[in-house]
Amino acid sequence: MKYPKEYLDEIKTRLKVSTVVSKTVNLKKRGKEYVGLSPFKTEKTPSFTVNDEKEFYHCFSTGEHGNIFNFVMKTQNLKFGEAVKTLANLAGMRPYTFTKQDEEREKNWVEYKSIYSKYVEFYHNQLFKNSLAEMAKNYLKKRGLTIEEVKKFKIGFVAKDLDYYEELLKEFEEKKLKDCGLFYFDERKKKYVERFRDRIIFPINNISGNPIGLGGRILDGNKNLAKYINSPETAFFKKGSNLFNLDKARKLSNKVDNVYLVEGYMDVIGLSKNGIENTVANLGTSLTNRQLLILNQFFDHIIICFDGDDSGYKAALRAAENSIIELKPEKKISFLFLPDNHDPDSFSNKHGKEYFIEFSKNNRVSIHKFIFEHYLKQSDRNPSSRAIFEKKLRSISSTIKDEYIKKYVLEYFLDKISELTPHINNKNKKSFSRAAKSLKTTQNYYNETKSLKPIEIKEFSFLYIALKKPELIRDNFHLVQNVKLFSNENKLIFDEILKHTNDFQQIDFDNMKVDQNLIDRVIKYASIKHILAKNYDDDQKILEILNEVLRDLKNYELEYRISELESKFSKDLSEDTFNELKKLKKQQNIN
Repeated sequence: MKYPKEYLDEIKTRLKVSTVVSKTVNLKKRGKEYVGLSPFKTEKTPSFTVNDEKEFYHCFSTGEHGNIFNFVMKTQNLKFGEAVKTLANLAGMRPYTFTKQDEEREKNWVEYKSIYSKYVEFYHNQLFKNSLAEMAKNYLKKRGLTIEEVKKFKIGFVAKDLDYYEELLKEFEEKKLKDCGLFYFDERKKKYVERFRDRIIFPINNISGNPIGLGGRILDGNKNLAKYINSPETAFFKKGSNLFNLDKARKLSNKVDNVYLVEGYMDVIGLSKNGIENTVANLGTSLTNRQLLILNQFFDHIIICFDGDDSGYKAALRAAENSIIELKPEKKISFLFLPDNHDPDSFSNKHGKEYFIEFSKNNRVSIHKFIFEHYLKQSDRNPSSRAIFEKKLRSISSTIKDEYIKKYVLEYFLDKISELTPHINNKNKKSFSRAAKSLKTTQNYYNETKSLKPIEIKEFSFLYIALKKPELIRDNFHLVQNVKLFSNENKLIFDEILKHTNDFQQIDFDNMKVDQNLIDRVIKYASIKHILAKNYDDDQKILEILNEVLRDLKNYELEYRISELESKFSKDLSEDTFNELKKLKKQQNIN
């Protein structure tokens, strides 16, 4: 049974190749591509490349080449169907189970997509052809839009006297037209009527570029009608799971790492017109976790830029408290507040692209700073108010899912609070200063660990045990006397440990001829330090950990030696080389 092409295409659209590959391979950006060590063989020099724009990976050392499905199948030893399920889950999509319900849903989706495509195309053309659309065209001209923007975003106009329902009824069932949300039944007229009549319409596309909903703006200023309305939620359109212009903005994620999140359709179009195309808008609702997760698939930095009035500020505060929950070490969220009650559209029209970007760089505020400063303004200087202030900040930080971010946001808040009371709790303030680290430090730590090779981290763990438990190494010296390290810096440290120990009873750090930075590096990045701390007095447990680390080091040595012999055998075809190779591979299987 075959998966529908649309289903597979959406998975590929939602997931960048680098996002999938980086879960297995440590990638580094190089121009338009990413490079890393091949996951298909042991190598020292990176020969593995990922190109998000062309949606493939390529390994020059093995010739392996393919898309995200191929990669998951080969690296995780999965069949195609299993790879699809794995990637669909990563992309936040429902699994496709080939039931009758799935087949019916797929059929309904094809019809739904067709209805919206025809509707959008028809009323887009009406904007140019219909004399009743003159008011709409004047409004768009007044807002500074050219034909280029109107066509790019497929803007349309639903004239009051037009009725496309009867035309669509010739091709689609009444129920399908009712369920799509474009029409509703008028009890007085006893007929289905246009939901967006007398409105300019902005198509809302899914991530693949298919229209799935509409936003509509009224023109005549009727106070009894909402200025903007959206399509009602349907089986295929959920406001909290979609973003206006994401289908276009995501294609820029290979060139820029940030995206502007704004409030309205015209803000997106205005910024785009001025050359700032990495812009999306939420759809008249509070920013949702789902929207954040989607943006994080493509961009590392979300800059939230709502209108500069009171309602825009309140919306920004709601967005901050909702979005800090999903903050991650490798991702950033900032807020940009525009002056003089400007919105992004008016500000970019007045000042242009370069000024807008420069203003953004100089004036955006990190999410944790924005939250702190907002609630500080709400508090008074009396103890009761400050207690409520601290309680609120602790409550906000406790909602953060990532443990590292949770820790450092709370420490940031407490450190800033301690600065408000310089004459009391000096002792506590001192400890805060010592413990507090910026979120940038957290992100740097994360980035640094990503750049380390797995073998280096294993070596750090071995050296950490040697540094912290020398007497255990002394009593089990037969285990480590032939250990082989591959990093030159780590070899240097171990050699010095061997030279400057008193039968491994005590390490003489003062006489060790090793840069202290190298020792600090081991202590900082040893992955077993927390486990060791918990089991410090349990030598048997630590010995088990040591044996596990040594086994990993031995396996790496085997892999390295096998790789060397394979390279040698491909050149000399020697029987001795082949036999030695066979012997090592047998030993590798035993380990």
